Amino acid sequence: MAIDSSVIGTELPPVELTVDAGRLRFFAKAIGETDPVYSDVDTAKAAGHPDLPVLPTFLFGIELEQPDPFAWLAGLGVDLRRILHGEQSFTYHAHAHAGDTLIAKPYIADVYSKKRGALEFIVKQTAVSQADGTAVADLASVIVVRNPEVAQ
Repeated sequence: MAIDSSVIGTELPPVELTVDAGRLRFFAKAIGETDPVYSDVDTAKAAGHPDLPVLPTFLFGIELEQPDPFAWLAGLGVDLRRILHGEQSFTYHAHAHAGDTLIAKPYIADVYSKKRGALEFIVKQTAVSQADGTAVADLASVIVVRNPEVAQ
């Protein structure tokens, strides 16, 4: 089933997250980050940060904090068994740190297809800001939807 291009511009529910130092340490360990600025508060402060800084790719996970983070895809009629995370990019504006409250505001920026509809692409953009409105980062992700029933 083709994704209707009228969904372009649709705003998805915002997600709010207060960054926890323990989660930052766990994330750093999980991705193999060994720089102590991301795990030791004294080192972070010595480097000029008020607390542990948020690792750059940590922001991707903010939207996963909701009870059903993929409901928006299901709402478009996408079979979740047929998706692939195709691309991710980040544009940073300011640092975020442990204790900060961040708000992610995603929207569907584009929908297009290739191979006569066998592959569909959903471009989602997300603005992440501090609770006071200070821009932290802009995220862009591309979800690839495979439609095996479409003859190539």
